[in-house]
Amino acid sequence: MQSGNVVISGMGVISACGKNISETRDTFAAGRRNGSETTLFETMLKYPVFEVKGFSGGDGKFMRTLELAFVTVRQALEDSGLEDKLNDFRIGVCLGTTVASQLNDIDFYNEYKNTGSASLCSVERYLKGNLAEAVSKKIGVSGLACTVVNACSSGTDAIGVGLSWLRADLCDIVICGGADELNRVPLAGFGSLGVVSDSLCKPFDKDRSGLNLGEGAGVIIIEKEGICRKRGKKTELFLRGYGLAADAYHLTTPRPNGSGLETALARAMDEAGITPSQVAFVNAHGTATPDNDLVEGKVLARVFGAGLKFLSTKGYSGHTLGAAGGIEAVFTILGLCGGWIPQSAGFEKPDDTIGISPVTQKTTISGQYAISTSLAFGGNNSAIVIGKE
Repeated sequence: MQSGNVVISGMGVISACGKNISETRDTFAAGRRNGSETTLFETMLKYPVFEVKGFSGGDGKFMRTLELAFVTVRQALEDSGLEDKLNDFRIGVCLGTTVASQLNDIDFYNEYKNTGSASLCSVERYLKGNLAEAVSKKIGVSGLACTVVNACSSGTDAIGVGLSWLRADLCDIVICGGADELNRVPLAGFGSLGVVSDSLCKPFDKDRSGLNLGEGAGVIIIEKEGICRKRGKKTELFLRGYGLAADAYHLTTPRPNGSGLETALARAMDEAGITPSQVAFVNAHGTATPDNDLVEGKVLARVFGAGLKFLSTKGYSGHTLGAAGGIEAVFTILGLCGGWIPQSAGFEKPDDTIGISPVTQKTTISGQYAISTSLAFGGNNSAIVIGKE
């Protein structure tokens, strides 16, 4: 191992796949999909969603997004062995979200519209809704804190920002990832765009008809290798690279030739010092929308070749918006460390216009590197490279 490396020393996750790492791994092994109609709010939109069932969200003091984040941060701190060492290092927090940035004050407006007055509880929750700041206060760290709101690439971009902090010596350790809750506004919004499926989603399938929304949080703890070694924590995982590129093409549609994603992948691999042939598998963004999967699939085929092993884990978790990059980083680590990836849930029929297909069964993988991609509204394209020694 070389000096200056950035290691991954801990992780935590909660989603429809499970409330922790163990439950998530079991869900993947069983190929189980937990999508159903939401129980969180009333809606006439009877789309299947991937809800974290049985999660209470605390006492109502904080919004559900923050409570999901708190759970995963606690898991990650325990995994990293940092719980009683938080005052020993410069610890930053960088987390991505979408719902927590703007969509948590509906109760206030609804009550005010109907009665002419309203409790300020929802407003107080809103004012406490800065995700990174709330987590920093919750665990008692005072390093850099940044909440990234960059649509569906927010979680991946938060990890990239955290990586830059370590390389710039602004922090010793960074807690990074993303969190988002199911909410009626994005459900209605995506529904109005005509990109929500009325059945369980089928990423990269010929008959794909749209996405399913999900919720959850995924967090990884990254730190300078020297710090990790100094405190006696052993890890074989490294955050090797991050790439970001914008299409500047359309508000919601990716550039048809996929040049933005291709550039992001190239930058991430260049930073990691690897070639496409060294990538064991890719955890693709794979929303199951016609445009995303067509463009992303063509880019993956062009960059990695038809023999690439890849999947979309959104068939298990749903599209968790700002949390997706954090959750899928954890999913990618599970595949790399476990030596296998699950079947790409929902995929049945190859799409000849894409020219490449995801894995259709539990698949053994070998190699030191894996990539997780995120594509977002606004033409954002992000990728991270995770390595194992």
